[in-house]
Amino acid sequence: MKPRHGWILAAAASLAVLLVGAVVFLSSHAGQRLVAEAASRSPQELIRHAQRRLQGHRILEWLLLPGLHALQRRWERPPPRGPLPPLGKGQQAVSMAADLPETSLVVRVDTATGLAEALMEARPGTHIVIAPGRYRFGQTLRLGHDGRAQAPIRVSALLPGSVELAFTQVAGIQIDRPYWMFENLNIRGACARDHDCEHAFHVVGGGAFTTLRNNHIQDFNAHIKVNGLNGQWPDHGLVAFNTLTNSATRQTDRPVVMLDLVGASHWKVQDNLVTNFAKGLGNQVAYGLFMKGAGEGGRFERNLVICSPSDISRPGERVGISFGGGGTQPAAVCRSDGCAAYEHRHGLAANNIVAHCNDAGLDINRGSDIVLAHNTLINTAGVSARRSPTQGRVLSNLLEGNISARDGAALGLEWNVEAPLSRVFVNPDALLLQWFEPPETVPSRAFVTNDFRGIARHDATLPGALEQDFPGKQGRLPGQ
Repeated sequence: MKPRHGWILAAAASLAVLLVGAVVFLSSHAGQRLVAEAASRSPQELIRHAQRRLQGHRILEWLLLPGLHALQRRWERPPPRGPLPPLGKGQQAVSMAADLPETSLVVRVDTATGLAEALMEARPGTHIVIAPGRYRFGQTLRLGHDGRAQAPIRVSALLPGSVELAFTQVAGIQIDRPYWMFENLNIRGACARDHDCEHAFHVVGGGAFTTLRNNHIQDFNAHIKVNGLNGQWPDHGLVAFNTLTNSATRQTDRPVVMLDLVGASHWKVQDNLVTNFAKGLGNQVAYGLFMKGAGEGGRFERNLVICSPSDISRPGERVGISFGGGGTQPAAVCRSDGCAAYEHRHGLAANNIVAHCNDAGLDINRGSDIVLAHNTLINTAGVSARRSPTQGRVLSNLLEGNISARDGAALGLEWNVEAPLSRVFVNPDALLLQWFEPPETVPSRAFVTNDFRGIARHDATLPGALEQDFPGKQGRLPGQ
């Protein structure tokens, strides 16, 4: 009995020494800095950090990992089984281009070679119609001529989903000419290695005023890549009603982000369904949508972003929407103002719903004059602002998680509601977003006139992406 009694006393004494040491350390200047740093991180981030530090220490893993996994399930709720509803976003069953100018020439193609030739030969006003079927390509498709504002060059399937383009090359279609439109297409990465299927669309240099609408794009590392080339920047693009998804974790160390926009300005990214993006190699950080590289005036509006429809706690980090992403290096690829000043400025993210991300739902990294307004964040780490000179406003959002700023970032906060959304919606994790108990109303914003569904907002509107959609009990302004 004595040896056992002595072991218990020794263990108790060691624990006491550790506790005293911890108290002394936390009372020190270095300890206080550590506490402040930890307070600026999300619980999800701290749990992942602890798990990484435990790797290789078998006894500590045995002692501590079960508790960390339980905490992780508390902060990263597993999404419900089965497909989540798209809430009207992503590729639609009917064409959405009835408002286009009349075309001067219709060219019909029904072979892969015929499509490649038509893209090189098309003149302003041409409408290239692809016959139903599957088309396979091993080399990047290129464009031969510019479109014009009143005579864009349009490439489409007449019936959405009736045409599949399968790409086994690094970049599927390179858009380096202005006023081209691609619509109603299904595009799939079919490479033997994930590493080799980089982009469905690569918009570069002279590809200004590109429109990508009502497409279903699957199994690429960066489905849509936008960047400058030879001093030209493809500004004023539109990405609308597309479904951007992957069938599995991307086994690559290359960037994984469904829209990877670097340096271009005044792009509108609206009403897209962005889902299931994860990076298996390298730093394992994946993004749904981001704009960086010293562009300006970008808008993310009314998108549904679901980072992980299943297996939310798989290895790696997944961020929903970001201005700044992981930063831009080297500086030579930035726009003329340069990324030393900012990654993106005058950006707006409004009326988006972001769900099931094990990292931030909304993120700003070195952004200037960024506005995050009327977004709903479900089962994410919340809002993160990082690194000086980040400056932004976070207005009238409805979220689970925290709003945090660190490393010199500065945020102005107004009328945000942080609450468990199971008290607000019927079943938020399943995206059943009928109001259960609407929150109090907030003042409307002149620059956010409609909600996620296009419904007009009232003068006293609800926080988050959704306006109240049924008559009955109205909220009241906070403080009344």
